[in-house]
Amino acid sequence: MDFVEKLVVVLAVMAGGLLPSSLAAVYKVGDAAGWTTIGNVDYKQWSATKTFHLGDIIRFEYSPQFHNVMQVTHAAYRACNASFPIATHTTGNDTIVVTKRGHHFFLCGVPGHCQAGQKVDINVPRASSSISPTPTVSSTPSEHGALTPGPSTINAATPYAPSGILSKVVVAVVLFSCLV
Repeated sequence: MDFVEKLVVVLAVMAGGLLPSSLAAVYKVGDAAGWTTIGNVDYKQWSATKTFHLGDIIRFEYSPQFHNVMQVTHAAYRACNASFPIATHTTGNDTIVVTKRGHHFFLCGVPGHCQAGQKVDINVPRASSSISPTPTVSSTPSEHGALTPGPSTINAATPYAPSGILSKVVVAVVLFSCLV
């Protein structure tokens, strides 16, 4: 390989480092308890302990005979009003991919469940700098951001793992030095 070919390889590696390369995280709402009214799950506290990013997957696991998941506006969330949902999910294993920053509001539409605390606010900070890859499934946009229903067979949690440009530059320099 001559010098120009080696330089092209190194530049290609470095250019790849400029692309967003973080992995999406899978969050099971309520962790081990899931989406339920049993056990006094504090969904406000649950979401406050998470840092959500674009491309992350929010998974609701519940018994579809007793619960559902409705995406609603902020006003409907505050009032526990399930009359006009943005989207309704009823499988018992619903996954939703976060495709926009901001607040995304969910509640259980079964009478009394939201009032008992079965509601969650998923907030993707506007200042979030890492972008996870997003799938090409169509979404239902709303004034509060869009979420895309994802596959319902995701079982493992994937940690959020950002990759810095510095690490890619180091790899490129090492690669270049090996090729010279």
